[in-house]
Amino acid sequence: RLVTMVPRRRRIALCLKASAFAVAGGAAASSTSCVVSAFSTTSLSISSASSISLSAAPPRHSSSPMLPSLPSRTARRTSRISISPTGLFASTEEDLARASLGKDNANDDSAAAAAAADVLQKKLFLGIEPTPEIIAIMTIYFVEGALGLARLAQTFLLKDTLHLGPAEMSALTGLFTLPWTIKPLYGFLSDGFPLFGYRRRSYLIMAGVVGCLSYTALGADFWNVLEPYASSSAAATAADAAAAGAGASSMGWLGGRVNDLQGTIAALILSSACIAFSDVVADGIVVQKTRESDDPKVAGGLQSLCWGSAALGGLLSAYFSGSLLEVMGPREVFQITAILPLLVATIAFFVDEKPVWEQKEVSVAADVEGVDATPVDGIKEQASALWLAIKQPAIYRPALFLFLWQSTPTGDGAMLYYMTNDLGFGPEFLGRARLVSAAATLVGVWGYQKYLRTVPIKDILFWTTVASAPLGMIQLLLITHVNREIGIPDGAFILGDDVVLSILGEFAFLPTLVLAARLCPPGVEAVLFATLMSIFNGASTVGTEVG
Repeated sequence: RLVTMVPRRRRIALCLKASAFAVAGGAAASSTSCVVSAFSTTSLSISSASSISLSAAPPRHSSSPMLPSLPSRTARRTSRISISPTGLFASTEEDLARASLGKDNANDDSAAAAAAADVLQKKLFLGIEPTPEIIAIMTIYFVEGALGLARLAQTFLLKDTLHLGPAEMSALTGLFTLPWTIKPLYGFLSDGFPLFGYRRRSYLIMAGVVGCLSYTALGADFWNVLEPYASSSAAATAADAAAAGAGASSMGWLGGRVNDLQGTIAALILSSACIAFSDVVADGIVVQKTRESDDPKVAGGLQSLCWGSAALGGLLSAYFSGSLLEVMGPREVFQITAILPLLVATIAFFVDEKPVWEQKEVSVAADVEGVDATPVDGIKEQASALWLAIKQPAIYRPALFLFLWQSTPTGDGAMLYYMTNDLGFGPEFLGRARLVSAAATLVGVWGYQKYLRTVPIKDILFWTTVASAPLGMIQLLLITHVNREIGIPDGAFILGDDVVLSILGEFAFLPTLVLAARLCPPGVEAVLFATLMSIFNGASTVGTEVG
């Protein structure tokens, strides 16, 4: 009825105005143009109370001088003009379909990316959220393992370049591990004496830079500043005989003329101290995060993630530590290794730590009546808390077990000379042995994470100790050549022994770390954990020196 009430001429004019608007809109916005349908009649329909739809069908060529003719392409299009209270707008069905399809694709891509990230977090990061701080901690442990690249270079530098014997090599090996036996000192420094306002970050940077300089000096032969050490075996033997005739000590090789040797020892001790310091700082961060988590799976996963990163670094550097010595000298290997401590100094900037003046809670030395506690007071508080923690049976019993377990005399130095001089193995095979051992360590980490993470710690320690008793005597078969009588080559026997002992060692070592981490009280995380690790390393030094 409304259509019949509008005069025909006005209907045509209204429709043609709408058509002209549609053409102008089509020129301005290609995909949202208003188009007039090609019909010979005109209609007006009310689609709802709030919008009116107009459809017009002017002739293809208008004869009226007042009405412009429409292009044929526009006339063949179909559109709808909607007049609503909010304004006038137009769109085509193709645009709506295209927009809907794009939205669906975007949602699918987002869902796929989220699923991939979830799988990556569960599989690669063992359920731990990969924050920049976690990545930084993993990098520190990775560098700690990758520094094994210089381990064989250090051995052959002392053995072939400086011509040291098995007893001297074992003595120096214990000396090089000495910085790892005073790790509580690093914990006291880190927790009680902030450096440039930071307890963690600044010490990591300092350790990385100093370690880089130490390896660089070893690689450059101290820039020829130090007096060379007598590298000739005959000269060394003659000098020892003369010193013995004069009543000198049997350790005359540490006399004043061996400046190059003294510099090498000092640089190796300093580099070892830098690694130990960065390890203490990283352990303190890990312990703090482990204590903050109430989920034992997260605690065990974090420990497995860190030590797995160290094993991965050892795995990647193991083979090259021997193969590089086949094509270059030990000092060139030290030059390459100098890059790794610098990586620790760089990654330290990603550690999430606020300056001490911005922290609202001070873990150890708290403010008393508005007066700041001195660093000495902080050390006293830490020492008191450390002593209270050590007196707990749950702490000193595992610590005593670690000491007794690791202090067993070892013959690593003598075995090295036996494999190189008697069995004829070179650096390349020793690198392969380290590669197999590192791979077995990763298997041990995976096995603990997969099967032993929820097993009581005392059960794991009991059965690994029982299994290690007979396995520790396998080397007797190699020395007496019994392995050859049963058809096992020397190389295969050595590699198999490394695999078994490495896996078993991880099964026993990781639960002890988890226990120690969860028992650390607030404020002395780094100190207590470093104390437990110092007991472990000190026992290892005792076993090496006794052996």
